[in-house]
Amino acid sequence: MPLHVPPAPAPALRSVLTALGSPTAVREARTPSLRAAQGPATPELPLPLHVLDRVSADGTAVTRLAGWRFLIRCGDRAVAAAETMLTPDGWAFSHFFEGPYIASTERALRQAENMKGAYQPRLLSVPGLYMLTLWLHGDLTADGAGGHPAASDLLVPLAPAPPGIAAHRPHRVAELLPVLTHRVTPAPLLGSPA
Repeated sequence: MPLHVPPAPAPALRSVLTALGSPTAVREARTPSLRAAQGPATPELPLPLHVLDRVSADGTAVTRLAGWRFLIRCGDRAVAAAETMLTPDGWAFSHFFEGPYIASTERALRQAENMKGAYQPRLLSVPGLYMLTLWLHGDLTADGAGGHPAASDLLVPLAPAPPGIAAHRPHRVAELLPVLTHRVTPAPLLGSPA
């Protein structure tokens, strides 16, 4: 089934286009892949980037929108990504980056397009595990900037995934969230009350 990619806020897209078009508009140097790219670089596949802050007592994942991530394509492949963030003045360019999550995101999106069912793709970061997942949300009409993972939504860990969690294997939120919660919760220190 085709994925239903939510539209990014227009100011977020404009900020990425401005950064791509003007090296002086960015605070950091472009990535090596962008500097070496032949031909035009275009932002594609805007995905809302949510952060897992905690899991509530009833097992609900409490998330917040951290920004929008765009894959930057040169020719036939993505060579980098651009991230935007919400500031008091609105959406602004944050930074360019590259690394294994670029190819892994593309692979997970291709994999999701071949799944049964229709989904709205998002990204979910789990900072306590240094983990990023493709979050396949089942409500196609939802605002990509809001909401929390539903028990029936899918999470596809991107590579590199933490030890013991298989990358590119889809998991229902109801199955993976308890594992993540257990791994993120620090163990009590020796000698401290449990």
